[in-house]
Amino acid sequence: MSNLHQQSLVIDGLNISKWERLVFEDMKKGGLSAVNCTISVWENFQGTVGNVVDMKNLIRDNADLLTLVRGVEDIKRAKKEGRTGVILGFQNAHAFEDNLGYIEVFAELGVRVVQLCYNTQNLIGTGCYERDGGLSGFGREVIAEMNRVGIMVDLSHVGGNTSSEAILASAKPVCYSHCLPSGLKQHPRNKSDEQLKFIADHGGFIGVTMFPPFLKRGSNANVDDYVEAFDYIINLVGDDCVGIGTDFTQGYGKPFFEWLTHDKGRHRRLTDFGTVINPEGFRTIGDFPNLTAATERAGWKESRIRKVLGENWLRVFGEVWGA
Repeated sequence: MSNLHQQSLVIDGLNISKWERLVFEDMKKGGLSAVNCTISVWENFQGTVGNVVDMKNLIRDNADLLTLVRGVEDIKRAKKEGRTGVILGFQNAHAFEDNLGYIEVFAELGVRVVQLCYNTQNLIGTGCYERDGGLSGFGREVIAEMNRVGIMVDLSHVGGNTSSEAILASAKPVCYSHCLPSGLKQHPRNKSDEQLKFIADHGGFIGVTMFPPFLKRGSNANVDDYVEAFDYIINLVGDDCVGIGTDFTQGYGKPFFEWLTHDKGRHRRLTDFGTVINPEGFRTIGDFPNLTAATERAGWKESRIRKVLGENWLRVFGEVWGA
């Protein structure tokens, strides 16, 4: 691990791995200061509260490696202590059900990032895999309440119209926590140049994923292809609003993807990713230092590397979460 990686604040803006000791040890090995850990996709309110309880138990049981993040000071403290800060996040607002009051409840439990829709339509708006009807009236109320209680709005799997309307409706910065540019590969989950510029122009944030089906060379990709995707986006929007959102699914196999990619968790199959092989050189979370090395090979200045590794995420989290 290079000195630069060791000294830098490193934040992964989206990770949906199997939450267990092996993964937490790999986060330590990778030098991760904080991670947005997905704890809800298709679960309802009660199921998600159960997941919060489970995650908090894991944080306690692995206190040598982990600490809960409620604000940016917790991330800085985690870095100082050599632990990884766990940010509780959802990849779907399904757990809000039709009750605005649940949003504050989750905020008080420590939830800090919520994606509005997962691939398809819910009560808030439309996902990226179907005809996009935009943000609902309820969706506008959800965003206003998320702004009020300090939960970041994530639009990674959200449709284009719903995303644009959410960006305009939000009084605080929103994000694509994990996405790639359509300019390198056409895919319903990838974002066009216009979409990337639009979120950046409105003070939003772009987390770049290395999920192989969305990368230009798919399963043949390596860590340098991942850096190429960063370069593409930075050339469009600059390097102040870009960070990492790996979308690691470490520890999971085929049944997990079956569950994840069926609409509403059990019905229509939305997509088939085939075999998911992470980029060569970045197969596991413990390989994070290889990403820093690849950015150095690509000729990035140290200031850019530090910003993209974590400083940018820290700043935007502060803007959304408040003091």
